[in-house]
Amino acid sequence: MANIQKRFLRHNRIRKKVSGTAERPRLSIHFSGWHITAQIIDDGEGKTIASVNTTEKDLKNLRANISGAEKVGKLIAERGLEKNIKNIVFDRGGFKYHGKVKALADAAREAGLQF
Repeated sequence: MANIQKRFLRHNRIRKKVSGTAERPRLSIHFSGWHITAQIIDDGEGKTIASVNTTEKDLKNLRANISGAEKVGKLIAERGLEKNIKNIVFDRGGFKYHGKVKALADAAREAGLQF
């Protein structure tokens, strides 16, 4: 089975258990070959509360590596804290929890979000 198929299976298994509420929204992340996307989502209303993407004008020079993930993690935490969000549920998107995923999560924790 290809790695992409395995990631989709893991992602579906995770999403059965993880959902965001108004009190504890979900931090969803995605890594493509070049870019990183992080969103804080309230699944009850189906709305994105805050988001960061490396395709934004200020973040164009970041890539999908550990240093880019740390910067995105810090920025998503800052944007979440601006909207009075402190507690979140972490959705790793089916990616294994190491490397870039761990770097993003640790940077978000250090910036003030609680998982």
